[in-house]
Amino acid sequence: MPLPKMPTTLASKVDVSKEPKAELTPSTTGQTPLRTKANLTEGVKPTTVANNTTVSTATAPNKPSVASTASTTTTKASEKKATKPANRHHKKASSQGTGATKLFVLDTNVLLHDPTSLFRFEEHDIYLPMMALEELDHNKKGMTEVARNARQVSRTLDDLCTESTNLSEGLALNSLGNKEATGRLWFQTEKLDDPLSIALPSGKADNMILTVVQSLQNQFPQRQVTLVSKDINMRLKARALGLSAEDYLNDHTVEDSDLIYEGNILLPDNFWVKHSKDMESWTQAGTTFYRIKGPHVADFSVNEFVYFEGDSPLYTQVKEVSGKTAVLATIRDYTHPKNNVWGVSARNREQNFALNLLMNPDIDFVTLLGQAGTGKTLLALAAGLTQVLETKRYTEIIMTRATVSVGEDIGFLPGTEEEKMQPWMGALEDNLEFLNTRARQDSSIQWERSLSKEIIQSHIKVKSMNFMRGRTFLNKFVIIDEAQNLTPKQMKTLITRAGPGTKIVCMGNIAQIDTPYLTEGSSGITYVVDRFKGWPHSGHITLQKGERSRLADYASDAL
Repeated sequence: MPLPKMPTTLASKVDVSKEPKAELTPSTTGQTPLRTKANLTEGVKPTTVANNTTVSTATAPNKPSVASTASTTTTKASEKKATKPANRHHKKASSQGTGATKLFVLDTNVLLHDPTSLFRFEEHDIYLPMMALEELDHNKKGMTEVARNARQVSRTLDDLCTESTNLSEGLALNSLGNKEATGRLWFQTEKLDDPLSIALPSGKADNMILTVVQSLQNQFPQRQVTLVSKDINMRLKARALGLSAEDYLNDHTVEDSDLIYEGNILLPDNFWVKHSKDMESWTQAGTTFYRIKGPHVADFSVNEFVYFEGDSPLYTQVKEVSGKTAVLATIRDYTHPKNNVWGVSARNREQNFALNLLMNPDIDFVTLLGQAGTGKTLLALAAGLTQVLETKRYTEIIMTRATVSVGEDIGFLPGTEEEKMQPWMGALEDNLEFLNTRARQDSSIQWERSLSKEIIQSHIKVKSMNFMRGRTFLNKFVIIDEAQNLTPKQMKTLITRAGPGTKIVCMGNIAQIDTPYLTEGSSGITYVVDRFKGWPHSGHITLQKGERSRLADYASDAL
C-alpha cells in the first residue's frame, strides 16, 4: 500500500485549534487512504482546514524528540558514562514531546547480530525493507550463530504479524510484552525506487536498501530517517549520498573500553582519616575484618579488591556493602613462596588478587582480563590442578575456547573432538609443560605435584563449544579461554552449563578480538563482567603487568 506524502501547506497558515484523531485521508494523487493511530508521520500534528482535508503541521526538521541520548544507536556521547547497557541511559519522550520520533531503517546485519534489536529503539519506529527480509531468508539455513539468529528474527516477526490484521497500519512492538518498545514496526509494502544522487549498481542488496532510505527521506522530509547498519562501508556510502546513517551500539555494554570494571580500587591517602571513625575490627579463622563507614563506601562492589600502598600497605577484599557501610577482609598473600599454587607464586598485585579469586571455593564465576603474557592461563591452570589433584574439590578440568582463526582458515581437521581441538590448545600445552617442569625442579613440592604429564592430562578434558548445548557439568573446573571472541549469547550458553559444585573461569584480551562485528564494548566477556559485577559468588580482576618476558612486554607496548 503506498505511503502518504507529506503536506505542502505551511504550518504557519494552518489552524491548530482543533486536533482530530491521527488519520490520513486520500491525497490529491489518488492514493488509497491509510487509517492508523500511529502512521509513518507520527510526531506530526494533524490539523483540519476549511476544505475538510487533513494536513500536518510539522516540527522543525531534524529536531529530536528527546534528549541527545534518545537514540539507542547514538555514535557520539557528550561524556563517558558508567558501565551500563546503552539503552538504560535513554530518556523517554514526554507526552508533550519536543519533536517527531525517529524512523530507523534496519540493515540485515543488525538483525543477524542482535535478534532482539527490534525492541531496542524505545519510542522510535522501525522500518524493514523487503530486501532485508530476503536476506534473512538466505541466511536462515545451517547451524551457525548467524543462521540461528536469522530464524529467531523470523519467528519474532511472525509473532508480531499474528497480533495485527493489517500490516499497512504498522505493528505495535510492545504487543509481545516488550514494554520499553513503544514504537511501531513497518514493512515495505510498495516499490520505493527514488533515484539516488549517485548512480549505483541496481542489483546489489545494499544499494536497494539505500534506495529505500532515500525514498523514505523524500516522502517524509520533516522526519529524521536513519539507516542503522553494522557494515562500515554501508554507512560510508549512505553518508556520501547525504543520508543519515549510524552504527548499532545498543549491544555495547560500555561506550569506552576504559570504563570496563577492573575489579580493584586504590584507596586515597586520606581514606583512613575519613573512614576511621566508628571503625570496627575483628579476627576470624586467621582473617582480619574491618567494618567501615564513609563517603567512599558507595563506590565499592562485593568481592572487589581495595588496597592501600605505602609504608603500611593493606590489601583487602569487599565482603559486604550496605548503604554507607562496608565490611573489608584481608586477603591471602600468594606472592609468598609458602603459599604457592602448584609451584606458582604471584609476581604482582593483580596476580595475587586473581589467585585469591581462583582459590576461593565461595566464588563460582571468575573473569580475568589482560594483555598477552599477564599469566591468565597459567594462573587458572595452576589453581585448577591444585583443586583437582590435591584438595579434590573438583573432579576434573574442562577447557574450551572460541575457534576463531587469526589468519586464513586451514580447513577441516581430522580426528575426534579432542584431536580437532588440539591445534587450538597450544596455550594449554605450553603452560602444562611449564607447570610440570616447575614441579620436577622444586624439591619442596609435594610428590603429588610431580605426577607424570600423562596423569595430569588425564584430568584435563578439551571440549568444543559446538557441543555444549544441553550439557551439565557437575563438580568441574571449567576454563573458557579467548572469551573475547564470544558473543553475549554464546557466553550465556556456556555459563548456564554449570551444575552444582562447578567453577567457571573466563579469560580474554579485548585488544585481540577476531570475531566480525564484535568490539571491546560488545564482546561477551565485557558483557558478563558488567552483569556479574557485585554478585557475592563472582569476582573479576584485570591483570595489568606482563610477566612472560621483556620482549613480550615491550612488544605489547610498542606494537
